Amino acid sequence: MEVEEIRLALVDILIAKIPPLRTKGNGQTGQVFEGTKPAMQGKQKVDGYYFASIVPKPKDCRLYFFPIYTHADHFKLSPELKKQLKGKSCFHIKKLTPELKIEINNMIDQGIQLYEKDGLI
Repeated sequence: MEVEEIRLALVDILIAKIPPLRTKGNGQTGQVFEGTKPAMQGKQKVDGYYFASIVPKPKDCRLYFFPIYTHADHFKLSPELKKQLKGKSCFHIKKLTPELKIEINNMIDQGIQLYEKDGLI
């Protein structure tokens, strides 16, 4: 799967979550997904709480997924997905199998549930 195909698959997963998410950016250089209601993010009030970003790179597609940073103890990742996690919240996705796509979709759904419960989105 090419980087552009991976990007489109990830965008499709997140676009399906609108609402409670909304998106900014054109997608080719990066796309941000955030909540739709004002919330405190750190010490700053924002129009929409940051949720995720998709950033295509030459060799992979990056999925920055903030709920895995803010609620790390709520996520259990498969070994295949875990090895693509670089740092605390950035996945470097070089291959997107059907199983991985399902797991990412479920992970995003779980993140939405956690953020809705906390009143962030």
